[in-house]
Amino acid sequence: MTYEYPGDGALDYLPCRYGQSKLLFRGPRRQLDGRYFAVLGGTETYGKFVEIPYPSLLEGTLGMPVVNFGYLNAGADVFLNDPSIIRSCNGARATVIQLTGAHNLSNRFYAVHPRRNDRFLRASTLMKTVFREVDFTEFHFTRHMLSALKERAPEKFPILVEELRSAWVARMRSLLQRIEGETVLLWISDGHAALPDRDALGPEPLLVDEEMVDEIRPYASRLVKVAPSRDARDAGTQGMHFAPLDALAATRLPGPRVHQEVADALAPFLKSLV
Repeated sequence: MTYEYPGDGALDYLPCRYGQSKLLFRGPRRQLDGRYFAVLGGTETYGKFVEIPYPSLLEGTLGMPVVNFGYLNAGADVFLNDPSIIRSCNGARATVIQLTGAHNLSNRFYAVHPRRNDRFLRASTLMKTVFREVDFTEFHFTRHMLSALKERAPEKFPILVEELRSAWVARMRSLLQRIEGETVLLWISDGHAALPDRDALGPEPLLVDEEMVDEIRPYASRLVKVAPSRDARDAGTQGMHFAPLDALAATRLPGPRVHQEVADALAPFLKSLV
């Protein structure tokens, strides 16, 4: 059964802050004065539309607090620009880092909002020179802009992709080097059923491939790659909580069964650190 509720969202995410951070994370707020695990990530880690996301499932399995630092539409820039969250991760027994897409990062071609990384702020002179036929004032979100550029200038688009991938590797390497202690890279491949209206930019995490992950792998303690089962993906929005207007958005995010498979994949290594 799919649960749909009217109003502005169906779940109370109990938003909270940690330390001096300006970011609102999913609650309830966990105490950071004892032993705990930390999880960095994007919308999937936050668990939008999911009542019990994988960090909470892990907490139940491990019997130790798991702090959900998942942030909606986050790229690595969100965490690199937040010293308070880095300090919190440095106090953790281990930090899980979900691999997010390469599109929500500031780079030589364009800048994104420092906290809402999916928001396109401005094109650089280089971007305007390479894609001189494009009016960038029509774009507000990175994914929309990239989809349009791929369609309108397919011969130039690979230049932008190469820049985004290089920026992603550099930023992820920097993030891993700033976090002390054990780190686990979490690679969640597309966690939902195939959608016929998906853009042509590729699977999630967007524009991230094996070669890029291989470059940052030496800086992490462990890599855990989760390819959700067909049954989990085909479950679609079953068990998710969302308002009718959010139905399409919900289909693009992993549901409860995918979250369970992610938690099951991470648990063996983290149990050894309890």
